[in-house]
Amino acid sequence: MAQLSDDEREYYSLVKKVFDILAPFYDMVCTPISRLRGRVVDFTGAEKGSRILDVATGTGKQAFAFAQKGHDVTGIDLSKAMLDVAIKKNRFQNVRFQVADATNLPFEDKSFDVSSVSFALHDMPLTVREKVLKEIARVTKPVGMIIIVDYALPMNKIGKFLIYHFVSLYEREYYSRFIKSDFEALLKKSGIDIKEELRVLLGAGRVLKGIRVDDPAKAKPLQ
Repeated sequence: MAQLSDDEREYYSLVKKVFDILAPFYDMVCTPISRLRGRVVDFTGAEKGSRILDVATGTGKQAFAFAQKGHDVTGIDLSKAMLDVAIKKNRFQNVRFQVADATNLPFEDKSFDVSSVSFALHDMPLTVREKVLKEIARVTKPVGMIIIVDYALPMNKIGKFLIYHFVSLYEREYYSRFIKSDFEALLKKSGIDIKEELRVLLGAGRVLKGIRVDDPAKAKPLQ
């Protein structure tokens, strides 16, 4: 494994410490976004039986939402504690879970019809985020889809101010860095061309739908 930066070491350490503690209560904490899971599946619009990768799947809520629609789902996460919860809750035969680092996915190139990641990228240092996005692009088929669900800000100034300061109360400093970063430029650099956007949670979040682009220079900015 390549030498890690201080930010990366802190990230990996926190993932283990925080989610080992949070895992039993995570679904309760994330109740406000539970209804969003089905909307993400509908927005994806994948054909039934699609092979789907859910990155940073946590306790499996998004993976289960895809499975309920008849897709073949693989959920991966760094936290064994979170996956233990997912495995206990799993009532679907078309879902499997495994511990894996999203910066080095254990899958062949172009393996999945759809790759998704929900509310995880904002917690990552920029270097980790870039590695994860490149790996997601690598394992997604050229004709497949990449779904990204994460924080955003409302369009109006008052909404931006209120949402930013409210979310900052419970998210760590990575949230601030994420919101202020040029995420679209990072997606383009990572070989992901965003085709459609769905605003959710009163503008505090968004769902991005894109495709893999083997030549990042051909990725177009979201209109």
